[in-house]
Amino acid sequence: MVSDREKKYRPLVIVLSIAVPAIVAALFGIKIEGFDTSFLPPVYATINGITAIVLVLAVISIKKGKRKRHQMLINFCVLCSVLFLAGYVTYHITSDTTLYGDVNHDHVMSAEELSAVKSSALIYYFILISHILLSILVIPLVMMTYLKAWSGNFVSHKKWAKKTFPIWLYVAVTGVVVYLMIRPYYG
Repeated sequence: MVSDREKKYRPLVIVLSIAVPAIVAALFGIKIEGFDTSFLPPVYATINGITAIVLVLAVISIKKGKRKRHQMLINFCVLCSVLFLAGYVTYHITSDTTLYGDVNHDHVMSAEELSAVKSSALIYYFILISHILLSILVIPLVMMTYLKAWSGNFVSHKKWAKKTFPIWLYVAVTGVVVYLMIRPYYG
């Protein structure tokens, strides 16, 4: 049964699920010069790593019946996700795009650079694209799962969480992997 709270906030979840990716995409069209945000990629990669660990701890907590701890840990994961997004957007609106394999940092992939990374680039771009697509999908999943719990609909929350958790964990872990793979090519 859907509660009044869930009915009331479901439209907000839908609006945010569309607005957040749209705003992030629009912000990528903006370039702000004069700020050195090169320190941010390891920061937001670390936030992704922390999110992954805390997500696992949250699942362990709920399986042990520790609902308050689970709730606290999930709230922390949501906060980490918001902080990640803020850092990610800040970095990308103030910095040039880093190309995987661009050893000389000239923002052009030479034939030699392409040849040197051809097989690993396929892996990198597969992970990156799946990470990006699933990070868009995870926004409504997390918000609906959270709303179900907040509304007291724990049966539905549990069903949603079984789908949300592996996707959220994948996004968090691949965020770290993407950073580790692209790190050598930052200028």
